[in-house]
Amino acid sequence: MTEAIPAATLILFRERPGAPPQLLITERAAGMAFAGGALVFPGGRIDPEDHVAAADHPHLDSEEAAARIAALRETIEETGRDYSLAVSDLTPWARWRPNFKEARTFDTRFYIARVASDAPDPISDGAENVRAFWAGAAEVLAMCERGEGHIIFPTRRNLERLALFDSFDAALAHALAHAVEMITPWVEEREGGIHLCIPQHLGYPITSEPLERVRRG
Repeated sequence: MTEAIPAATLILFRERPGAPPQLLITERAAGMAFAGGALVFPGGRIDPEDHVAAADHPHLDSEEAAARIAALRETIEETGRDYSLAVSDLTPWARWRPNFKEARTFDTRFYIARVASDAPDPISDGAENVRAFWAGAAEVLAMCERGEGHIIFPTRRNLERLALFDSFDAALAHALAHAVEMITPWVEEREGGIHLCIPQHLGYPITSEPLERVRRG
């Protein structure tokens, strides 16, 4: 298994009456080496400066603090908005370390957080991403089924999990009830075909997908 780059991702919820929670989504520029053209949650690698800033949060493990700081920093950089969140506002959601033989392999910590119902729309940076918007988890999945976007395997699994909840509080309770474990998908034969699989006990409603579909994702 190749050495992974530490990274962090932030799943932001914006709630409005009478509608499912909206999530902040960005579309990566097509020329990016990793997940080019894909719809993703904002995030990126953990920088040395994030580890320096982690010293200001001694109540957290240094790696955890650096990851939360990176998730907040990357979100601001990629959306042009500072949603005024603190490190303590982030709740661990998942940790993924796929080994898909991509140009880069990331060990990514995912976090969830809530912003105000009147939180502004994001602004695409026009460099790393070409579009940024709010949308419900089920809405993003439907967009991709219609061919209006594409998502990589970890994003699809997390959107399916997020689509289970009609509020941030429900998602938060779910996150607190499921320990975060490293997820490295594996390939095995199931139902007469080759599937890409993840563990079944971590809260994901779908834990395998035909490999041919993953490659089309």
